[in-house]
Amino acid sequence: MDDREEELKKIKEEVLALTSSPLYAERVKNNYFPVIGEGNHAAKVMFVGEAPGQNEAKTGRPFCGRAGKILDELLQSVGIERKDVYVTNIVKDRPPGNRDPLPDEIALYAPFLDRQIKAIKPKVVATLGRFSMAYVMTRYGLDFELDSISKIRGQVFQADGFKLIPLYHPAAAIYNQQLLSTLKEDFKTLASL
Repeated sequence: MDDREEELKKIKEEVLALTSSPLYAERVKNNYFPVIGEGNHAAKVMFVGEAPGQNEAKTGRPFCGRAGKILDELLQSVGIERKDVYVTNIVKDRPPGNRDPLPDEIALYAPFLDRQIKAIKPKVVATLGRFSMAYVMTRYGLDFELDSISKIRGQVFQADGFKLIPLYHPAAAIYNQQLLSTLKEDFKTLASL
């Protein structure tokens, strides 16, 4: 097992044992799994969502519900296979009622994401949604560029060691069909990187 595999395995074990998380009781009560991430451990592109939904928590797999189908569709539209990318979230356990992750939950789980980025060394990090955008941009020294997602989505920023592209969360296209064409355009930018 190489260093990358070893580190990702360690992250998984630590998240599984994270009893101090305010979301741990919810995980146990509902018989949920934490959603660590999946995909190519040497991926050039890493997608970072916000937190798992119910389908994800039931299976332990990121983006396997309706939003995941849209993500797959978007990847196909630019000729990228899902098996070639890595998909994860900042928060690894499902917040109750599918609510937005709270700041303390992001603070607790974010170091695992930092370690995933460090281990995988992607060339591009694509954030999916405003919470992952805000965290990754702030964490990697781009907070001065931070604005509303509608203003900076699809733009490419140079972070420390990778390019960052904020994108709308695929779930947004479930509720607003017009965003699907915006996402498709932004995925063309992503593919060009």
